[in-house]
Amino acid sequence: MGYESSVQVIERANRTRQFYLICPAPLAEALELEKGELIEWIIEDKHTLTIKRGRRAHPSAPSREKRRG
Repeated sequence: MGYESSVQVIERANRTRQFYLICPAPLAEALELEKGELIEWIIEDKHTLTIKRGRRAHPSAPSREKRRG
């Protein structure tokens, strides 16, 4: 199953633009992505973009899961 998302663009007052590609929550959860994690974007060709997972932001820190009591 694939996940679609739209490209978002923020246009700033100084005429610069920043593009955002949103990762859908089910995909992020399946990949166990964490806030601050590094992602490398690799352009294979005009139609193929590959992402490579970098190291985690704080590899020695335990994951912060909510505990239910």
